[in-house]
Amino acid sequence: MKIMKLGFLVLTVTLVLSIVGWLPNAEPAIAAYAQDDAGLTSMPVAEPPVLDGLADDGVWADAPAVEVSTRRGANAGDTTITLQSVYSEDRVYFLIQWDDPTQSFLRSPWEMQADGTWAQLKDPEDKGGDNNVWYEDKLAIIWPINNSIADFEYDGCGVACHRSSEGDPKPYGNKYTENEGEMGDIWHWKSVRNLNQMHDQYLDNTPYSADTPEAGRHSDPSDSGGYHNNINEDKTAPAFMPAGDFPHDGSPGFILESEAVPFDPSVFQAGDRLPGIVISEFVGDGGDISAGWTWADGMWTLEIGRALVTGSEFDVQFDDLAATYYFGIANFDNAQVRHSFARDPMAFVFQQ
Repeated sequence: MKIMKLGFLVLTVTLVLSIVGWLPNAEPAIAAYAQDDAGLTSMPVAEPPVLDGLADDGVWADAPAVEVSTRRGANAGDTTITLQSVYSEDRVYFLIQWDDPTQSFLRSPWEMQADGTWAQLKDPEDKGGDNNVWYEDKLAIIWPINNSIADFEYDGCGVACHRSSEGDPKPYGNKYTENEGEMGDIWHWKSVRNLNQMHDQYLDNTPYSADTPEAGRHSDPSDSGGYHNNINEDKTAPAFMPAGDFPHDGSPGFILESEAVPFDPSVFQAGDRLPGIVISEFVGDGGDISAGWTWADGMWTLEIGRALVTGSEFDVQFDDLAATYYFGIANFDNAQVRHSFARDPMAFVFQQ
């Protein structure tokens, strides 16, 4: 944002000087402003980064960084997100970092009660899809697909975020676009529910109803994998637990599908916890975005990569490296929906 404001100031001063005859031609300043206005620039690289969340690949040292300020989210104050990008012959990569004092991974865990029953821990203030206590850290990016969302380049995610419909019980509303045919590509990273990937989703103009509780937000089609709730048929206790020895405090927040075994209540005592979710990698369209991440010293580091062109109707296609693409970004601090957000969209370009 600071870069964009500086570019605007330079443009204004240059145009004034040109008008009074002190500069013969304002075109170079306009070109410079266009570059500043691009926001995030992806640099070409011969060797792509390793997506391990360590951000220690040499390519990041040379890639320009931009900062985005987000605010007004539950649990989080004002946050600065730093972004960098590089691309190879057929893939694009992003490094995203932001401060978060706590790593939140106890997403609705099960806890054994004194009488031997099990209860899933909930936010007592949650009146519908609004958990801000027992949840996870997340980050989301939205791209218009084929520039189909009107005014996105001016208003960003605000054109679709948290609309309310009559009869909608959710206190924070829903996401859906205003008009038929307007679609967005959602890259939704979930620190607990994702495994080596950033969940690939999409947005359309479906409003909220009892039959469409997620409104316009949908998962890209997947052949298998993903995540599911760890709950038995009676909805009274967990269905699974990890194999072998494992912590009884609810960490790391998930059970790997490959390590899940049937729940055995005899090995627990009052106060013990089990994760409320079972996870695996998405197979298919929903798993298009590879990712690696770490939380250390109060900061999340997220590295992601995706094919420039996926061919999916539910994805933005980076098929024109001379074009400008716009996106919105938001971070969630242990919040289901009440994310921090950047007011303005950011433009994204590829350096040729």
